[in-house]
Amino acid sequence: MIARVPLVLEPQPEGGFTVTSPVLPELVTEGDSVSEALANAEDAFAAVVEIYEDRGRPLPPSVCLDDEDGPVAVEALVAIP
Repeated sequence: MIARVPLVLEPQPEGGFTVTSPVLPELVTEGDSVSEALANAEDAFAAVVEIYEDRGRPLPPSVCLDDEDGPVAVEALVAIP
């Protein structure tokens, strides 16, 4: 499955990042680095999909892509010195 899931990576005072999604409140994870946080978010998303399937709930329409072979947009924040 290919999905478009907006993620919020919030830096933590002790280091690392907490990851949440405004469209999937069940998706919560963390990581010590951005790459680890994003990898953990992928695992968390798979768990959320399983929860939705078990409960017979559809994912929000904005999450699923109509054309899995089409382009996928990615947004990123970049610090400019």
